[in-house]
Amino acid sequence: MKPAFDLSLYLVLDPGLCAGIGMVDTARRAVAGGATMVQLRDKTGGTAAMIETGRALKRALAGTGARLIVNDDVEAAVAISADGLHIGQGDMAVAEARARIGEGMLLGLSVESPALAAAVDPHLVDYIGAGPVFATPSKPDHKAPVGFDGLAAQIAASTVPAVAIGGLKADHVAHALRAGARGVAVVSAICGQPDPEAAARVLRAEIAAAVP
Repeated sequence: MKPAFDLSLYLVLDPGLCAGIGMVDTARRAVAGGATMVQLRDKTGGTAAMIETGRALKRALAGTGARLIVNDDVEAAVAISADGLHIGQGDMAVAEARARIGEGMLLGLSVESPALAAAVDPHLVDYIGAGPVFATPSKPDHKAPVGFDGLAAQIAASTVPAVAIGGLKADHVAHALRAGARGVAVVSAICGQPDPEAAARVLRAEIAAAVP
């Protein structure tokens, strides 16, 4: 059975930005501040390093209710027994990803247009990462930014819940939620901040203020 999940404050870990505190401690502090999901993303570390970090994250997040998602690396996601896998359009076929992770794991998919959002199969995919809203240096190969109007169009076309992503900060939260997002995915708004827990609390307060 798939775990319940809350997209409202979705932290995407970046090994470079998190280097000062470390990804595990950044995640632990962010969850203490209100982060609800944590994605392990490391494009250069390799599967073995992902598994090592992922297992440490799983221990750190145990009992918190926060969900651990692995980006792209299906082998690592399965080895860690993560709560989910997140893939992009060019990573692997959605049906293949679902087959490899089984029915009990969450599957997220990045989309960059209303057409891609509309094509998502809700029997296979649990949520989409919609955007990118703004340009972001943490993912230099991202597609062209779509802004909040583009975000709203993607979300309107989707049959599964969406988390907004792409250069988002605290003052963007209300705009993203008004566009229909269930939450915001952030990188530098928490990673690399001197106090990740305090940074998460600021975002959490903006989410609370924006939700009727």
